[in-house]
Amino acid sequence: MDVDGRRMAYARKGEGSPVVLVHGYVGDGPSTWSPQLDGLDDQFDVVAVDLPGAGGSDDPPEDYGIEGFADALAGFVSALGLEHPHLVGLSFGGMIAIELCRRHPDVPTTVTLVGAYAGWRGSLSAHEADRRLDQAMELSRLAPHELVEALLPTMFAPSADPGVVAAYGEALARFHPSGFRAMAHACNVDLRDALSAIKVPTLLIYGGADSRASSEVSSPIHEAISGSELVVLGGAGHLCNVDAADSFNTALRRFVRQHTPG
Repeated sequence: MDVDGRRMAYARKGEGSPVVLVHGYVGDGPSTWSPQLDGLDDQFDVVAVDLPGAGGSDDPPEDYGIEGFADALAGFVSALGLEHPHLVGLSFGGMIAIELCRRHPDVPTTVTLVGAYAGWRGSLSAHEADRRLDQAMELSRLAPHELVEALLPTMFAPSADPGVVAAYGEALARFHPSGFRAMAHACNVDLRDALSAIKVPTLLIYGGADSRASSEVSSPIHEAISGSELVVLGGAGHLCNVDAADSFNTALRRFVRQHTPG
């Protein structure tokens, strides 16, 4: 699909109320959201987008910024003809959802933030934000297996199925160097001032064993978004939608059904 002159790829399954799934700054739509594409398609129109710079989508400029990604997602929703979808963003995808609510507040019916940050600079110390950005710039210029070795262990709990972890590692290895840098730069923002502006029903889902986005990240976001609901999936890592897929799908299904008209 063409969005503002740039190809955006996606996977889609099912019928019903639209649920748009937005991956993080590594991986792509189908590899990140496979358990939701296969587990929620009985009731919903499930769409997993490849962000600009990932999967089958074209690369954006490296200075695209969080604003560019939010506008691209809004354009994607419009181009696909989706009316007020339920928006689900993982990690960096959650940052995009936050910024989209500021720039395009009429687009989503609900927002679900999964292992999300209020930007690296809004949720982490300045030192840790700098470290993550420096690491991303370095990894983007190395061999794919080196990026996988550095990042894959931080995405899952130690108890995760090795086969599932290995499959996701294959998706990480297909990263776009330029697109990866664009997403990393877009992560390096402070979105705390946008949280109170989110007026749609909001669900937060975090893994209880998430080493990247701990309770120190989730609690301030929960407090800042009025009326938000927080679900913690014990024993799950950063990709809690994969680590604890059944529990994740149950929580998301309940929330979306609760806020679907009719």
